[in-house]
Amino acid sequence: MEGIDLCRGNFIFLMDADLSHHPKFIPEFIKKQQETNADIVTGTRYVSKGGVFGWDLRRKLTSRVANFLASFLLNPKCTDLTGSFRLYKRSVLKTVISSIKSRGYVF
Repeated sequence: MEGIDLCRGNFIFLMDADLSHHPKFIPEFIKKQQETNADIVTGTRYVSKGGVFGWDLRRKLTSRVANFLASFLLNPKCTDLTGSFRLYKRSVLKTVISSIKSRGYVF
């Protein structure tokens, strides 16, 4: 919560610090949010222009299996549940984070 409180503005990006999520895509997220007024805009590796760079077969397979299981069990309306490249409305992220009760490891 402290990190969210330190952020300025009405939107917050979450992305990997190793640049596996390239910042060049940020304008596309902003455009999509403006077009749809979405609370959350999420990137996906599993569309025609998506993908990953530098992953070995084991990591790709782990990601695919995890997404398959999550999709099967949860029936979401997005294609990449294990990715973390997202744009949130600040108020929405704050609500989501504050409603989570940890019972073990969290990040």
